[in-house]
Amino acid sequence: MSRAAVIVFPGSNCEHDAVSGLELAGASAELVWHTETDLSGYDLVVLPGGFAHGDYLRAGALARLSPIMDTVAAFAASGGPVVGICNGFQVLTEAGMLPGALQKNAHLKFHCKDSTLIVASSRSVLTRGVAVGTELSIPINHFSGSYVCDEATLQRLQDNDQVVLRYAENPNGSLDDIAGISNDAGNVVGLMPHPERACSALLGSTDGLVLLQAFVGAAVSA
Repeated sequence: MSRAAVIVFPGSNCEHDAVSGLELAGASAELVWHTETDLSGYDLVVLPGGFAHGDYLRAGALARLSPIMDTVAAFAASGGPVVGICNGFQVLTEAGMLPGALQKNAHLKFHCKDSTLIVASSRSVLTRGVAVGTELSIPINHFSGSYVCDEATLQRLQDNDQVVLRYAENPNGSLDDIAGISNDAGNVVGLMPHPERACSALLGSTDGLVLLQAFVGAAVSA
């Protein structure tokens, strides 16, 4: 069974949801405090949602300096699957592991609602084996979720098939309707929606399992 490390920063609040979702997807998941520097023995890494370090300065700006992040970067550089969800996506951009940035939503409104996502690429660890064009109902819960980058970066993302998920109806002003992207290798993914909150019919959708099962499966083939 694949072992997943769910990194916990001061202010994280979705770590237990992430553990639950990963376990439903078939992995063994454990919480790892941000001051740790050893990820040996883990096959997957998740940076969960929340407000790491209170989102002081900018969302994710302080979390990128946590001791664990050098280890996460090394894990990713070796091909290890890494996913950042919501605040975790913000941390990955601040750490330079993904291009671009997340800014405040259009109209400065906090959004907490279901969203329809469209799978835009099947080459990432989060969407491997999922048909392009698949629609998934997965909730969002953010204030700084509008993805931005310069024109050259957007062109590279599009040309290299790094746009992983798009919103069917853009809720936050994200460039190109982007809900999630990957690095060039496809093993690091950041997304604003919360697949771990869409793993049970009791919560309204099981579509999150489609992504988390792909992610857990990526550990086997990594």
